[in-house]
Amino acid sequence: MSVTNISKNSTNDILQSLSLNGSGDMKKLRALALDTFRELGLPPQKNEEYKHTPITRILEKNFDFSITNPTSAFHAWEEFTIPELDAYVVVFVNGEYKANLSSLKEIKGVELMTLDNASEKHADVVTKHLGKYADIKNDALTAWNTAGWTSGLYLSVADNITIDKPIVIHYIMDAEKGQVVSLFRNLFIVGKSSEVTVIQKFNSVGDSNHFSNVVTEGVVNENAGLNFYQIQADKGKQYQFNQTTIHQTTSSRANAYTFTLNGELIRNNLNLLLNGEGCESHMYGLYLLKGNTLADNHTVADHQKPNSFSNEIYKGVIDGNAKGVFNGKIYVRPQAQKTNAFQSNRNVLLSDGASINTKPQLEIWADDVKCSHGCTSGQLDEEALFYLRTRGISKEIAQGMVLTAFAGEVVDAIKIPALKTYCQQLIADRLHKTN
Repeated sequence: MSVTNISKNSTNDILQSLSLNGSGDMKKLRALALDTFRELGLPPQKNEEYKHTPITRILEKNFDFSITNPTSAFHAWEEFTIPELDAYVVVFVNGEYKANLSSLKEIKGVELMTLDNASEKHADVVTKHLGKYADIKNDALTAWNTAGWTSGLYLSVADNITIDKPIVIHYIMDAEKGQVVSLFRNLFIVGKSSEVTVIQKFNSVGDSNHFSNVVTEGVVNENAGLNFYQIQADKGKQYQFNQTTIHQTTSSRANAYTFTLNGELIRNNLNLLLNGEGCESHMYGLYLLKGNTLADNHTVADHQKPNSFSNEIYKGVIDGNAKGVFNGKIYVRPQAQKTNAFQSNRNVLLSDGASINTKPQLEIWADDVKCSHGCTSGQLDEEALFYLRTRGISKEIAQGMVLTAFAGEVVDAIKIPALKTYCQQLIADRLHKTN
């Protein structure tokens, strides 16, 4: 059977598994996304956005989209919590919201519920925003999610509200009894002069393959702030497509942190739309890859109005036969004068089999701007290693120390002490074992 026929069969299996839940405008959006996915199909190998990441071939090799998820009685999620972190907790297991494991409390000025409930209770708001920022026309996996998502989180913060502690979303895959395929959809709306922090964390139990398709849309209104963390440290057989699009308005702030420490295949799309004057955006990424892991980070900072600022720092440490991909774009629209935009991607390769494909890009249509980008790929700093070795430090520990210092610029940007300590420990465990 040809690759083309296999791809068509997988697409057909996906189409047959989707049910257009909802009514009215939601059902219309799902139908539009379904038609788009049917037209696009899973990304072919020649697709420019996926040319270094053959996601279709990898998914077809590892998943049968004609079967349903196994039932799960999982409840021991505490092992995945972040020590000492006081937070509101939301837990999903195999794509289903678990009220008995979550701690959704009533917060003044905040609507926090599953997206399917919000689609009924706040239909006008959901219709206004859902599917308006994440592009379904040009990305088949986003269209797939839009047509078939089963659950996710709705967060709406009124004006002049600062949520006192972060909201942690635990996505747990129970792969004890077989493969799991789950589609999550999130919508975050931050009112004027408000502030919120959201942490997404991915974990699993069991030895079977699991795939999650997660699409998050965020709306950050005037003078508001959204801090968005993603921790991909699942030690199981994780395959993931992750699309995050944040729309900013006047004088708003968005800080996005992505930590990729484990996984078989991870594709992260992060798009920041700076559609207001005086916006500020920061994108921090760290990927520590080993074995045969493939991690692909695609980012966009789209400056659409004047006097905005964006800064992006992505760093990678790649070992074994792992492969990293970084594709970062900065757009400066004609009306976006006085823009400051900076982008940096730095990588350390620890083995002959490790590789990185990096492509920083600038597209500028304005003339009064300050923009720069750059990338580096190389081996460990031999002078630093030599200095440490002459002080009686073993090769393995010296290497871990140098790599920890390399990652420090990203980790130091974390604003929550308990989360920072947790990430430092995860990273130290990984880097000090890398050799």
